[in-house]
Amino acid sequence: MRIFIHDYLELTNRVRKEMEEAETLLSLQMLQEAREAVKQSTLQVIKTPMIHLANGAVPMKINCDLYLKLENMQTTGSFKIRGVANQFSRRENGHFITMSAGNYGKAFAYALKHFGHRGKVLMPDTAPASRTDLIASYGVEVERMPPKSLLSAVEQFVEDKKMSFLHPFDDIDLIAGHGSIGLEILEEIPYPDVVAVPCGGGGLLAGVAAAIKLSGCTTTHVYGVEPRGACTMYRSFNENKPVFMDANSIASGLAPPFAGTTTFQICRQQVKEILLVSDDEIKAAVSMLYKIGLVVEPSGAAAFAAIVGEKINLKGKTAVVIISGGNISPEELQHIVH
Repeated sequence: MRIFIHDYLELTNRVRKEMEEAETLLSLQMLQEAREAVKQSTLQVIKTPMIHLANGAVPMKINCDLYLKLENMQTTGSFKIRGVANQFSRRENGHFITMSAGNYGKAFAYALKHFGHRGKVLMPDTAPASRTDLIASYGVEVERMPPKSLLSAVEQFVEDKKMSFLHPFDDIDLIAGHGSIGLEILEEIPYPDVVAVPCGGGGLLAGVAAAIKLSGCTTTHVYGVEPRGACTMYRSFNENKPVFMDANSIASGLAPPFAGTTTFQICRQQVKEILLVSDDEIKAAVSMLYKIGLVVEPSGAAAFAAIVGEKINLKGKTAVVIISGGNISPEELQHIVH
């Protein structure tokens, strides 16, 4: 009994210390303030629907209460507008630059046009050309280049052109804005057992995990999901530091060349585990979601792929899956859905 009590006290103290460390980066107050900024933004960010999938709606052997948080129905077609709204609420007029494979760039360009700011988007040349055309349609300059060149090019523009860099995932204002999704989930399901979140650079995962854990849901397990070919956060967890890699996946929005420093710190404290899915599993998830009436891009379907692939034991549990985006062209969808 003494050993049990000692272990319990050690665990309690460790959890308390981790929560205190996490709060030095991102506090519940910061998340609540960010949510208010997102709600008040003139960018028309909406509270997205959360739907319950009836048993038998998808081919899973294990019965569980499964909910989908539909950020594919968000303004600009993905969750990214939440973080962008909070970023711009805390910045003055200026000349902005970012790097993006698509969804952040689209939200960034939409905001620039809305607020009348100038800006530029640097894109990896691995991103679909349709994404480049879409972002450019907002009147923003777009330049494509190899993924490894993105960060150094950003630094050059900041130095030479005095542009202000808005990071697409490793920015505390952006992370806090994305955390509004976690707070919305808890309004409908106060104590979910599992929350599954797609992960690229980690901005969405860090924000949602912090919102849920700092709200007191200590028993909720938050999982990040990455493509096997773009597992920067998974490798960062294993090496206990943010890592770079040659990322390649059909889920281009989840394939940045590195994990964020800030996102890694928050995820390491608040996330249970990073799960991996193959491109074939992601394609199957996109197809499955389409068959129940949802248009979802590969990046947006990654977390769902992990759930239907039964990579977590969900028997008798309540699980929420974030469907993070729906920006996919008819041609891309046609190649996936059969």
